[in-house]
Amino acid sequence: MLKFGTDGVRGVAHREITPTAVQFYARAAARVLRCSRVVVGHDPRESSPALAHAVAEGFRAEGVAVDFVGMAPTPAVAFLAQHHGCTAAVVTASHNSYTDNGLKFFRDGGSKLSDDEERAIQVIYERLVKTNEGYVEPSLPDGSTGLDAYVDHVCAAGTSVRAGTRVVVDCANGAMSFVCQQVFARLGIEAHVVNASPDGTNINVACGAAHPGNLAAVARGHVCDLAIAFDGDGDRVIAATNEGSVVDGDHLLALAALDLKSRGLLANGAVVVTVMSNIGFHRAMEAAGVTVHTTAVGDRSVLVELDRTGAVLGGEQSGHIIHRSRATTGDGLLAAIELIDMLGRRGEPFAKLAAAAMTSYPQVLVNVKVNGDAASVVEACRDVVREVEAELGDEGRVLVRPSGTEPLVRVMVEAHDVATARRHAERIADAARTAQG
Repeated sequence: MLKFGTDGVRGVAHREITPTAVQFYARAAARVLRCSRVVVGHDPRESSPALAHAVAEGFRAEGVAVDFVGMAPTPAVAFLAQHHGCTAAVVTASHNSYTDNGLKFFRDGGSKLSDDEERAIQVIYERLVKTNEGYVEPSLPDGSTGLDAYVDHVCAAGTSVRAGTRVVVDCANGAMSFVCQQVFARLGIEAHVVNASPDGTNINVACGAAHPGNLAAVARGHVCDLAIAFDGDGDRVIAATNEGSVVDGDHLLALAALDLKSRGLLANGAVVVTVMSNIGFHRAMEAAGVTVHTTAVGDRSVLVELDRTGAVLGGEQSGHIIHRSRATTGDGLLAAIELIDMLGRRGEPFAKLAAAAMTSYPQVLVNVKVNGDAASVVEACRDVVREVEAELGDEGRVLVRPSGTEPLVRVMVEAHDVATARRHAERIADAARTAQG
């Protein structure tokens, strides 16, 4: 049975994520969140429109008014929930392939759900599945909500953008494919856009934030000031210099933290990251006098910690960047405009600023497929992990965890050189494979 993961529910489209399943989740969410209005959007994968209409009908069956956005980035739908003071739901599987899909919810005001809210929704969902209350065929949407307000909101962050800034943009054939171009045009940014022709099956295929090597190659082949890539639903951004060096989420967060601190805008002198952030990030922030709060993987966890600490900046190495004073969730386009705005103010090359912000330790990530309980596989590797940690000492770091979105155990090792990191990562991965027989 479907369960909430790191961010919403996710699974194979038509087999696990079915119209009936998402409709029942929507009905459960309507009861738990007690909403009167909901914004519903979806990404461009081929299964998404039908699933989104099923979600809308689920809310409608519970007496909730539906504003159907159609294809839209996740952060745009979250912003509309904030803008209108209502609930939101997005059908998307983010960076996964088109064969998967999923469903994310935002409570009134655009914030991610709490663990308690997810548990309550899960209980009602399972009850609906058990009693099989029946699937309601979707009718036409109640109305349509455009993205003009979101475009205005993002553009407001670009007051120092230098007209004529040249940017290569990889849209991952995803939900940012069209709205980002409106923002760039409004701000006078010269955008060379690639992978912005979604056909339902090409989302995230060898492009976007999940494939930064592609972005780096395109950047090297064009005259530009920087390059950026979004993921399928637009809540992540990864960058590259004009020389083709990848600038990941850690570097982008370091740049933003140092910039905000220099302007007296880094609330409490703090930033929030996850356990995946590089040692180099922590050392750079320590040198700059910035406090780092560390939390579990997922931008939902980052948001909880941001609100707990009063910090205004947080995110993940994977490219979730959250400017809390402007957004309720990770927003790849907003983060990109904030970055371009900073370059306009600083007047220095992106490559120079990125290199100065921090120095990354080599990091190797190995994904091990699991059949069954990933947590038990992680536990079976504990002795090997302790041995590796002892060998690395202060010159490295190990993180082994179950994926919150896929049937994987993720093994991450940092060390002073790539060969050492790779050797230890494979050693732990072998232990994980052996634990499964």
